[in-house]
Amino acid sequence: MKSIPLALALSLAVPAFAAPAPVPAVHLDPAATATPINPFIYGQFIEHLGRCIYGGIWAEMLEDRKFYYPVTAEYAPNRGLAPTAGTSDFNVGDLQQSAFPALVASPWEIIGTPAGVEMITAKAFVGDHTPQVRAGHGLRHHKLGVVSDLDYVGYVWARPTGDRATTIEVVLTWGDAPAERAAQRLTFAPGDYSRQPFTLRSRGRTDGARFELRVHDADALIGTASLMPGDNLRGMRRDTLARLKELNSPMFRWPGGNFVSGYDWRDGIGDRDRRPPRGNPAWTGIEHNDFGTDEFLDFCRELDTTPMIAANTGFGDAYSAAQWVEYCNSSPNTLAGGWRAKNGHAAAYGVQYWCVGNEMFGPWQLGFMPLKQYTLKHNLVAKAMHAVDPALVLVGVGSIGKINQDNDPEQVKSGLGWSETMLLACADKMDLISEHVYAGRLPWEADTGRAPLETHVGLLRSAIRHVADQHRAFQIGRPELKGRIVPIAMDEWNYWHREYTFGELGCRYDLADGLGVAMGLHEFFRQSDIIHMAHYAQTVNVIGAIKTSRTAAEMETTGLVLQMYRAHFGSVPLKLAGDFGPLDVAAALTADGKSLTVAVVNATTSAKALPLTLEKGRAAGPASAWTISGADERAFNAPGQSRAVDIVRTEGIDTTRPLALPALSAAIFVIPLR
Repeated sequence: MKSIPLALALSLAVPAFAAPAPVPAVHLDPAATATPINPFIYGQFIEHLGRCIYGGIWAEMLEDRKFYYPVTAEYAPNRGLAPTAGTSDFNVGDLQQSAFPALVASPWEIIGTPAGVEMITAKAFVGDHTPQVRAGHGLRHHKLGVVSDLDYVGYVWARPTGDRATTIEVVLTWGDAPAERAAQRLTFAPGDYSRQPFTLRSRGRTDGARFELRVHDADALIGTASLMPGDNLRGMRRDTLARLKELNSPMFRWPGGNFVSGYDWRDGIGDRDRRPPRGNPAWTGIEHNDFGTDEFLDFCRELDTTPMIAANTGFGDAYSAAQWVEYCNSSPNTLAGGWRAKNGHAAAYGVQYWCVGNEMFGPWQLGFMPLKQYTLKHNLVAKAMHAVDPALVLVGVGSIGKINQDNDPEQVKSGLGWSETMLLACADKMDLISEHVYAGRLPWEADTGRAPLETHVGLLRSAIRHVADQHRAFQIGRPELKGRIVPIAMDEWNYWHREYTFGELGCRYDLADGLGVAMGLHEFFRQSDIIHMAHYAQTVNVIGAIKTSRTAAEMETTGLVLQMYRAHFGSVPLKLAGDFGPLDVAAALTADGKSLTVAVVNATTSAKALPLTLEKGRAAGPASAWTISGADERAFNAPGQSRAVDIVRTEGIDTTRPLALPALSAAIFVIPLR
């Protein structure tokens, strides 16, 4: 975050040669308060998809380290990703010159002749098979990112195939010269698999490093391998964690998303090296099961955030969901609580917030079923989960107004949308109801190109308002709800564009997207009575607020907006009357009532000046401001490069004069009160 003097800030905001266009004054009445903003509005969502966890949060550098794909002579590991026109399906396309293409086959290249490597099913270390590598041969992994003067740590699980010891040489190369390599020899005695650690120090920087496993002396079965930067924090990327801590999100939702409807949580506990690799059930590539329940909860502890877990109501069942609650929250004397204790966590985690499924209204969802059947399943699952822990806060699957015209004739006949039917049939077994909102150049819609700026930045705001209005229209006065209003958990919301730069669904965000997210937050503040929770989807790489390369992590424009509002906007919103022209304005008191915060989005290409009216004598001194802006609406940040968009702080602002707002900006003004 940058800090600049007030005079310079004003000169940047309002150029001397162009007077700012007049805007109607904002009247601020600190007594005109609305429902306090739930801090969970600033929630985040991570899913096992693309490079969100593996390649983003988790520090493991080796793809397919457990050999899910067979190692063959045909080395062609990657393909590009392209959305199928008019659908939400993502098919593997032709090989693209992308930094992060999809993995569709083994990333391990055979060193030596093809006959030197054979996949063996008998005595497989983990999964379906294990590579047997003959002496004089080896395996090579490409496209690794390393930096200078950093240790890279790892280990190999292996065993000789006979009664002679074998040696496996581990090699890290960052160039083609003899000096551009580090190597270490590991010895494996005859018998069962054993684990041997290593440390290799890089003396160069590249995204094209190679890692090799070379077998000497005797043939070997290589069970699995691992390679991480030496500065990893319990398996997590330190650079990504630094950006996540800047977000300071109060809640993280995990593990999905579409992924969860095919996920067996039991695959993700216990010895990490013995957890089975799976094909990702909803997306492309591999689920390594290296990041499971215990890792997620460790991640949440590190970030000092509240966990929310989504249970599988697709291919999953009530017993499995309840047992997951037991694993997290019950005594070691229970079956699943005993597993947790055996895995090194005797104390219960106490996970309070749970989603009962994800997007079960969609035929793309594994386990999709007619709505009438799903309401029965929701109630069975919720009842079983509550039987384990009655204190759980449960979020039901919703989609207001959604009718499956092609897949659910009984719902069509009823004329009731998905959320509406869920509320009538399941309200007593849910505390909140989920809604998802996406906008932008959506891959399942026709490609109409980039919308005009004014249209684009208002998309999320309009969609959020529409959902809130629909829920009020249905819920208020509904006798079946007995006077209750079931609040909304907007547990997925974001822009989503069809151009992928950072892997699967890894679209880049520019300044216009950031301004649109700021307007979306403003709408959440206005709807604070009915929207109690929101989760930006997804946090890292996959439509993410943070993007990573192989060696760096950076905040997107959308991430900067979330960071700024979380840090500086108040929690008790004010009711504002009037039309402020092209500006989107929100205001709130801080929780202690000592400051008034005013947030303004100027999504135009000219500077503006916004007059404020506040009861005389209430301001205790000059205001401070935090502003995000950039050279043009397409400005963006990239990992490892200087920021084109950043947060700028200014001090000493006289609020008796109109607030100066740069073109293409989002700003928060903090006014101390008497």
